[in-house]
Amino acid sequence: MIRFSHTLGAGLLLAGLSLSGQALADSCPAGHAGKNIRVPDSTPAKDVTDIVIASIDLAKEPAHIDGRLFRMRRLVIQPGGIVPWHSHGNRPAIIYTLAGTMEEYSSNCDVPIVHTAGSVVAETHDVAHWWKNTGDSVAVIISADLLPTGMDPHTM
Repeated sequence: MIRFSHTLGAGLLLAGLSLSGQALADSCPAGHAGKNIRVPDSTPAKDVTDIVIASIDLAKEPAHIDGRLFRMRRLVIQPGGIVPWHSHGNRPAIIYTLAGTMEEYSSNCDVPIVHTAGSVVAETHDVAHWWKNTGDSVAVIISADLLPTGMDPHTM
C-alpha cells in the first residue's frame, strides 16, 4: 500500500505546475491569438528528413476507421531547416519535440511559438502552419497523426 504524504503531495503539485508551465510556454501568448491571422507561406521544405517509423491501417483494427492510417514519423531538422506550410484540416496530429528548438508560425498566432525539447502540441482541424529550426543544433520531432489512406506517407 502506498501512503500519501505531504512531501509526496507537494512533489506532485510542483511537478504538475512544472508541466502546466511547459504546456503554456508552447502555446500562443495571450493577446496574439486569432483565427487565420497569419497568411499561408510558400517557403519550401529545407534540410528536413522525414522517416515513417510505423503505420497502422485503422480499417483493419477493432476501431474500424476506414480510410485512415495511424502514422508515426521522426522528423530531423537541421539548423535553419524548414517544415513547410501545411494544414491539419483533415489530419489531426500530436507533435513531441525530442531535441532542439523549433519555431512554429501558426495561422492562429501573430508571433512565433517556440518549442523546445519535451514540448507537446496537439494540432487540430483549425491549424495551418510551418516550422523552422531556429537553434544551433539539430532538432528532432516525433509526429503521430491520422493520415488519410492514399496520401503520400511523407506528407508534412
